[in-house]
Amino acid sequence: MNQSSSPQNARSMLTVAEARELIFGQIVPVQGWEQVAVRDALDRILAEDVVAPFNVPAHDNSAMDGYAVRAEDLSPDDETRLKVVGTAFAGKPFSGMAGPAQAIRIMTGATIPRGADTIVPQEETRQDGDGVIIPADQRKGQHLRRAGEDLALGGVAIAAGRRCGPAELGLIASLGIAEVAVRRRLRVAFFSTGDEIASIGRPLAPGQVYDSNRYTLFGALRRLDCEVIDMGVIKDEPTSLERAFRDAAATADVILTSGGVSVGEADFIRELVNRLGHVEFWKLAIKPGRPMAFGRIGNAWMFGLPGNPVAVLVTFYQFVRDALLHLGGLTPLPTPILVPAICTDAIRKRPGRREFLRGRLEFDGESRRVSLTGAQGSGILKSMSDANCFVVLTEESGNIEPGQQVLVQPFDGLI
Repeated sequence: MNQSSSPQNARSMLTVAEARELIFGQIVPVQGWEQVAVRDALDRILAEDVVAPFNVPAHDNSAMDGYAVRAEDLSPDDETRLKVVGTAFAGKPFSGMAGPAQAIRIMTGATIPRGADTIVPQEETRQDGDGVIIPADQRKGQHLRRAGEDLALGGVAIAAGRRCGPAELGLIASLGIAEVAVRRRLRVAFFSTGDEIASIGRPLAPGQVYDSNRYTLFGALRRLDCEVIDMGVIKDEPTSLERAFRDAAATADVILTSGGVSVGEADFIRELVNRLGHVEFWKLAIKPGRPMAFGRIGNAWMFGLPGNPVAVLVTFYQFVRDALLHLGGLTPLPTPILVPAICTDAIRKRPGRREFLRGRLEFDGESRRVSLTGAQGSGILKSMSDANCFVVLTEESGNIEPGQQVLVQPFDGLI
């Protein structure tokens, strides 16, 4: 699709919420899946429901160590003495049954013996020779786990669209399932742009800087279990950039670039994407990261990230990460998690845009406190390395005084 102008030319910069709504209103999950072993499903997104092939638990069992008894034998007002006639272990059921005035010693997870309908916890009882003393006020059916209570035969254990973490792997294994269907990995092509960018391992020429953005993006993409296509550094030259875009669009689901999306004379990204496909927006009311492009070339979605290292990470985690998860089939859509904290620093800010500062979140007794990680320039990558959260100042926010409450977005679970 060729369009010569962006629809954003006629409107102001988008807010974070507007940009996310626009992105998620257009992208749809990719097609394709594969069957993998359970261990290989870690961090993969399920393509089909995981269905229980049997009841979980498979049989009525005890939720406590104690005694399996018949409720009808117990006095509601006084202690009851029952004769202990055997023991039921997990994986080794009691072969007999509970008769009148009898109790069976039972371990957690053991099958409920025939005839018994109530479990009395061990700590509530006391031994009396070959018998056990049961106190009054026991409820019929207490401390029993019924067959299918957790999951009935044919029930959905994990719905399609869920990402498999350690707990999901264990749940799948507990059902005896050896393989699951997962969505195919996203193919993401990425490259840096700029004549000033040098690859690591080579001496810097005058005016050059080493390419850090490809390495931060590589790490971020690997954390999402994407199939990464590293296209290196592309010079600020229209023919080279066009060739790179065409090659990337022919093989990838998503194209990520860093640099080249502002309004400088050598910034060709937006113009090229508009000629090869379509740019939906390219300016955001945020700091850092105002020049960010989103669009499409052929069948590939394109995110043109800023060139400054911190701006790359901010825009990746506020927009690209969740978009990649959704393209990979994750449902429901991720929602950014923001929690309140007391800011220990004074911060200068004008209302009108959303700012993402790098902070260190700590717990002070029962309250959360956050402090900035030094200088906050968009080229200071150390401010990200030292941080464990974003301090998020909303569009409406003005100056922040020490002791004032702010919102923070923890990195845990994000990065």
